[in-house]
Amino acid sequence: MLHEFSLVLNRPPTEAECNRLYEAGLDDGTISTIGGISRIDVGREAGSMESAIREAIGQVGSIGLAVTRVEIEADQFAAHS
Repeated sequence: MLHEFSLVLNRPPTEAECNRLYEAGLDDGTISTIGGISRIDVGREAGSMESAIREAIGQVGSIGLAVTRVEIEADQFAAHS
């Protein structure tokens, strides 16, 4: 099942960190920075929303970045209930 969510980062990643995120397996996300706030919009196939989020947060942490919050649209809960 496809789960969509956004990870808000503690700081903008460098170009090298963006490449490392991809190499860490976060190739199903789009990184953007607007107004100094960086986020990764993720569309991930997983057995549950929780496992998708935990895995993505782990990939971010594995390269030395941190997730400050996770954003999920309300329709994601309706679609998976």
